[in-house]
Amino acid sequence: MKNPPRNVPIFSRIMANRKQSKALVRKHIFPVRLSDIELDLLRIKSLDAGMSASELMRRNALMRPLPKRLSKISLQTYWELGQIGNNLNQLVKATNTAILMGRTPPAKPELLRELLELLHQCRRDIASDDVDDEDSEEEESDDDWEAD
Repeated sequence: MKNPPRNVPIFSRIMANRKQSKALVRKHIFPVRLSDIELDLLRIKSLDAGMSASELMRRNALMRPLPKRLSKISLQTYWELGQIGNNLNQLVKATNTAILMGRTPPAKPELLRELLELLHQCRRDIASDDVDDEDSEEEESDDDWEAD
């Protein structure tokens, strides 16, 4: 290559001369629409990463793990725990107000903090669960659990 494009790193220019397997030859074009700002950002990021915009797009699209999907039950549980958290926060506020006014608090502040932390941990656990398919709960066999 006499005058290779400037935004393509030297490594990519060298690799272009190598023979590739026919399965690895990139012959398909996938058009993407970008705004002017998005295009500018893509060009800046590709220069910063030292790779072409195409390579950056391929790596971001194909090599990053997809966001985890949650089942409807998990989403509903997550939401319900949020509602319980709101009620606990109201109780914390009432407790703090009672303490400031010199009255007997409706609940122990330490216990409320502990409950809130447990609730937040439960929500984090639900959000981090990976569910492959919404019907996966129905496919589980009865052997997976034991009755108390």
